[in-house]
Amino acid sequence: MLIDAHHHLWRYNDGDYLWMSEAMTSLQRDFLIPDLEEVMRMSGVEGTVAVQARQTMHETEWLLELAACHPFLLGVVGWVPLADPNVAHNLDRFVRNTKLKAVRHVLHDEPDDFYMLRDDFSHGVSLLADVNLAYDILIFERHLSQSIEFVDRHPRQIFVVDHMAKPMIKAGALWQWGEKVTELAKRENVYCKVSGMATEADWSHWTSEQLRPYFDTVLSAFGPKRIMFGSDWPVLTLASSYSEWVDCFQSFIKELSQDEQEEICCGTACRAYRLGDVSQRGNR
Repeated sequence: MLIDAHHHLWRYNDGDYLWMSEAMTSLQRDFLIPDLEEVMRMSGVEGTVAVQARQTMHETEWLLELAACHPFLLGVVGWVPLADPNVAHNLDRFVRNTKLKAVRHVLHDEPDDFYMLRDDFSHGVSLLADVNLAYDILIFERHLSQSIEFVDRHPRQIFVVDHMAKPMIKAGALWQWGEKVTELAKRENVYCKVSGMATEADWSHWTSEQLRPYFDTVLSAFGPKRIMFGSDWPVLTLASSYSEWVDCFQSFIKELSQDEQEEICCGTACRAYRLGDVSQRGNR
């Protein structure tokens, strides 16, 4: 069973998606359930985790509503204002919904590269473990050192690193990122998504051979039981089709044992996000 642990859905408007640059005009349209079902069906993906693309609680509510109607949406990574003084009240709005599995903040867009170390933000994150929510870490490579300190402040918290901390693949930079992500991986409460690589490379000319050393690094650092597959669809479409990325990913894991492949394809996501036993579900 293959679970896509990272994708997005949105109804596009030109006010809420300012992160879409002029080079991303192909993303400036709706991407909804029928679009997702089509690419899943073609690639053999049986379950997914939907991740916020806007920092609004309205989007968290919308994704949870979709998950209630579509069983193949196994979980949601939403957004709540973790640095807000009313964070406990805001979390209480959502924690009774069992489809909410994690929250995240778009740290790599904050002007302050050390935002995750702010006391108010750290306080919000400190509340998540007690309500069984993971926290997705969305950063660039330059944030890895402070992210290690951030994780060390919360030893009881489950963390999931999105997009392998976005190594600078287009520039061919590997070793400095590799050293820091390997250090981060020493924390047993940290998991990592194998996602976002194609869009960190040259969108038009990347190859699986170019991406392979980055996969090998996180596999060695985290092991099969702490890495999981993600597509980052539809952002992925800037550089790759969904099926092309699935094929690339499967080429990375084909030489691993059956047990190791099952962990990366399904088991890790189930543990990190508390998805339960999804192997027997008829998800579509």
